Amino acid sequence: MTLLLLPKGSTAVARILALLTATAGFEIALTAFLQHRTGELQTITRVPWIPSLGIEYHLAADGISLCLILLTGIIAITGILFSWNIVTRTKEFFSFYLLLIGSVYGVFLSYDLFLLFVFYEIVIIPKYFLIAIWGSTRREYGAMKLALYSFIGSAMVLIGVIAAYVEAGAKTMSVNDLAGFPFPLHFQMWAFPLVFVGFAILAGLWPFHTWAPTGHVAAPTAASMLLAGVVMKLGAYGCLRVAMTLFPLGLGPWGFHVLGLASWRDVFSLLAVIGIVYGAMVALVQKDFKFVIGYSSVSHMGFILLGLMTLNQIGISGAVIQMFSHGILAGLLFAIVGRMVYDRTHTRELTALGPMNLNKVIPFSAATFVLAGMASMGLPGFSGFVAELMILIGAWHAFPILAVCVGVGIVIGVVYIWRAMQKAFFAEPDDASTQSSLFPISFPERLGALILIGTSIAIGLYPQILLKVITPALNSPMFEGLRKGGW
Repeated sequence: MTLLLLPKGSTAVARILALLTATAGFEIALTAFLQHRTGELQTITRVPWIPSLGIEYHLAADGISLCLILLTGIIAITGILFSWNIVTRTKEFFSFYLLLIGSVYGVFLSYDLFLLFVFYEIVIIPKYFLIAIWGSTRREYGAMKLALYSFIGSAMVLIGVIAAYVEAGAKTMSVNDLAGFPFPLHFQMWAFPLVFVGFAILAGLWPFHTWAPTGHVAAPTAASMLLAGVVMKLGAYGCLRVAMTLFPLGLGPWGFHVLGLASWRDVFSLLAVIGIVYGAMVALVQKDFKFVIGYSSVSHMGFILLGLMTLNQIGISGAVIQMFSHGILAGLLFAIVGRMVYDRTHTRELTALGPMNLNKVIPFSAATFVLAGMASMGLPGFSGFVAELMILIGAWHAFPILAVCVGVGIVIGVVYIWRAMQKAFFAEPDDASTQSSLFPISFPERLGALILIGTSIAIGLYPQILLKVITPALNSPMFEGLRKGGW
């Protein structure tokens, strides 16, 4: 927390130090990604932490972890670029920001369940203060709701983790060791849904999603980018890395039917599809620009959870790519709405933005939203297309009827993006001269937007960048239990 030691008024120094720190983290992540030997688990450090309980400080990375820490590095840098205007308690803002980033790295790299849980809990603290202090609309309410939902999910995860630890002999918390332990079927049948839902709350699983739009809208731009870009991915990552890996038999059939559902896999697949369609439909009728993007995130996170439930390699690989893609695109969309538009116009009402002739007054923001919107729709050439296509193929093999329902959600997604674009940037203008005082898009904002757009295009044109590390990771011994059930 060197930033806190800076003298009062060191705003510029705080920004530069924060950017240099985030850049260093990204460079390390990128180097690890480029040097990764596919299919191998790269151990960073492994030392005893609480030996009497078998708990270790074990940091390591496989292909899935590397994709997500690379995403975290990109969002960390661009979030700071879009926060270059922060002047209120700048040192504290970037200190909380970097604490959040460091905790996210910790979750993605932890291979001891207790360590993972510790980092997972630390994330809650800075995200609460970032929203409560620097947020806008109903910030205290949004921060508290986010914290409460997070703690409820964490409590569910903790119960499942402790139960698994005791059931396995209370000798180790290693993810690798517990993934290979033969937990009894009856144990997995209740432990899996408990842990999965605990993590999925943070991933925006319907009907536990209501914290997400509220939190996104209340958060400052950088916090919105982190919340949608990487924090929600912690939940999806936990679903895959912990719930599905440790308790694969929990996805199997119950032996009976309830309302046509025969397994937890059926339940969570249905909830994921409801989230996709519901999020898109609610986004379609929103009047607040940021709420449109907030509910859009709920819809797109549904794709990730559906991809995980396909239990086939193409579907789960698509889910991991969607984690990366949605992190990039949601971060960009929140940056446009929060920083480029709201900080200049001081309104997010679509009906108020339309007459401002923003496509002429701040054309860079309009052009950027068009590109981000097209990418979010799943236009070929962007990362969203690759991810959603893979998930749909996987879903078609596993749940043909649900795959058709997802198609409805995609169509609605096109409509709400098009509606928001037209109302905010291309509506019939009033006298444009009244908006001549809007300050132009700054260089840090342009740079941040170009980084995010370029990343999405790179993955869209050559998805093998990520697939070359994701596929070997899914074929590793850790996922042996899932492979027996699907691919």
